[in-house]
Amino acid sequence: MKTYFRLLSFAKPIEKYAIPYIICTLITVVFSTLNLALLAPLMHTLFNTAESTAPLVKPEGGFNLLDYFNYYANYANQYYGPYKALQYVCIIIIISVFMSNLFRYLSQRVMENLRIHTLLNLRKAVYNNVMDLHLGYFSGQRKGDIISKIATDVQVVQFSVTGTLQVVFKEPLQLIAYVIMLFVISAKLTLFSLLVIPVSAFFISRIVKNLKSQAIQGQESYAQMITYLDETLSGVRIIKAFNAIPFVKNRFNNESENYSNIMRSMVRRQQMGSPVSELLGVIMVAVILLYGGHLVLSGTGDLQAADFIAYIAIFSQVMRPAKALTDSFSNIHNGIAAGERVLELIDEKNVVEDKPDAKVITGFNESIVFEQVDFAYGEKQILNNINLRIPKGKTVALVGPSGGGKSTLVDLIPRFMDVTAGGIYFDGTDLRDVTQDSLRAQIGVVNQESILFNDSIYNNIAFANTTATPEEVEHAAKIANAHEFILKTENGYSTNIGDRGSKLSGGQRQRICIARAVLKNPPIMLLDEATSALDTESEKLVQDSLYKLMENRTTVVIAHRLSTIQSADLIVVIEAGEIVEQGNHQELIQNNGLYRRLIDMQQFVD
Repeated sequence: MKTYFRLLSFAKPIEKYAIPYIICTLITVVFSTLNLALLAPLMHTLFNTAESTAPLVKPEGGFNLLDYFNYYANYANQYYGPYKALQYVCIIIIISVFMSNLFRYLSQRVMENLRIHTLLNLRKAVYNNVMDLHLGYFSGQRKGDIISKIATDVQVVQFSVTGTLQVVFKEPLQLIAYVIMLFVISAKLTLFSLLVIPVSAFFISRIVKNLKSQAIQGQESYAQMITYLDETLSGVRIIKAFNAIPFVKNRFNNESENYSNIMRSMVRRQQMGSPVSELLGVIMVAVILLYGGHLVLSGTGDLQAADFIAYIAIFSQVMRPAKALTDSFSNIHNGIAAGERVLELIDEKNVVEDKPDAKVITGFNESIVFEQVDFAYGEKQILNNINLRIPKGKTVALVGPSGGGKSTLVDLIPRFMDVTAGGIYFDGTDLRDVTQDSLRAQIGVVNQESILFNDSIYNNIAFANTTATPEEVEHAAKIANAHEFILKTENGYSTNIGDRGSKLSGGQRQRICIARAVLKNPPIMLLDEATSALDTESEKLVQDSLYKLMENRTTVVIAHRLSTIQSADLIVVIEAGEIVEQGNHQELIQNNGLYRRLIDMQQFVD
């Protein structure tokens, strides 16, 4: 229940919805019960002609609603005639049914608004928290699992957890109203009929046992399917190239079959609850018919035939709210399991947070300094004792064998992750003492992989500065050597580039990314200049635009080209997470160290 009430906290301010819902529900319950109770005076009016000439005695002492109904029905029968009395009874029944349905509709409207409001708050909370998490979190998570929690599990919570609110508010009230009316008609018969409740509860509890554990298994299986789907859609070119279609089909279909088996088992258990409770209800109605019919026919009780018909009609409806509660109890396990997965994502702590008194920086004046920096993912050590100074206006090239920690070192500068030891100082201030937004406002990034969005070329460039004018966007594209090819596309700057820029070539995608960085115009650039996957012409254009981007800026570049390395002010050689050499090109060549060996092995592009 702790999880359930935590999920309900996302419905705040719940009183905005709860108060009108309770009022509408109370009125609905009153008139719904009245609809059935009015069967008694209707029966009296139609069939009890013997009472039409008997003297009327107004009920006194206590409050038996049915006695009053019957009294006024007989009154109308005597003074207005049977047909006129029937008309009055029918009009009252129509008004009662109209009122019950009107307020049922209003209560459903209020509840639907509450559901949507809760879903909105929950989805906002989980998405906002995911976007605030540090970069290291995502390296250890399956993307499909995160997508499943945000898209599917939140939806399950809406329909199962918040959906039970309607049942919890309305059905117990309706059940109580029916039971009170049954006691009013015949307390003796009602006490006898209530024996079905513990019997039904026992059978239902056995049926819904283990539903929650199955729901968790189902949601995990679904998340795995989403992961497989995302991987196959992203890597469809490689899958086809390696004739791996049978493998990925088999992997996805096996997981899909596993998910189907879990869902089949869950649904079988859930759907058994309703028929079992309904069967028990019908058996009880049959027993009551025999017992109550004996009381009426033998004349041993004070129950009249018309009242007994109303009693049977009301009792037949008692199982409806009871069945709704049973179904809700079955479904809640699925919602709680989904809710726990969603809350797990909401509760995930961001290890990279701004301090309450963090400083806002407005520019870059001196240098970025690494002092005895260590970094590790859990127990895996990535960087060891990094000492490095990056002066303003200089180009620093990072080189070294693959997996040495170059990308991790670059990621520490915009504080995508925090160091595990030592410190990084921005103009003398520890990065952990400045706000992340103001720090990243000073930094532009161009990755080896072109990260673009399924949107227009214009919006992809303006992503860096949403207030930029069309002229500024066009100017940035010209600097990045992208303006000419953009004008040749179908709709120019308004052309949609497809998923991850799939409608563009590799060189075009990279130039759009560079234009985006140019538009931001930051004092510091972090580059991964890889162009090995491009054709010769695209490579030249991209490299030229990169050189323009680096002009008059402090640049940290993971260098793949000899020309970039030779022109760098400082070359930092990283191996196994440590700086093994640093200096300019000539100095490192003379050292005859790792850098010289990399040059001799032609590790860099000419």
